[in-house]
Amino acid sequence: MKLRYTLRGAAELDEVLADLAQKSPQGARNVQIRIREIINLLLRHPYAGQLTGKGRLRRLGAYPYPYLIFYRATDDEVVIHAVRHTARNPSSMPGSAPP
Repeated sequence: MKLRYTLRGAAELDEVLADLAQKSPQGARNVQIRIREIINLLLRHPYAGQLTGKGRLRRLGAYPYPYLIFYRATDDEVVIHAVRHTARNPSSMPGSAPP
């Protein structure tokens, strides 16, 4: 199973970790480790996440941290499309229904 990030997905993950690192370097490391664990889970079980309202886009939370990972899965690839904080406006989330 291959892993790929869209440009937006990679940029959002970098932004999340950079913002956290300014406040708490250890917190950023913890979130990064947890997101890596979730992505490794997705590589083993690509259909584990919940389908969103947008085609085959899925999401999975990075519990206990308040982040959602949005991705598409095929039989041979997982593509990360976004990493968002759960406090963001729900209508701005990938796969949300238009207002």
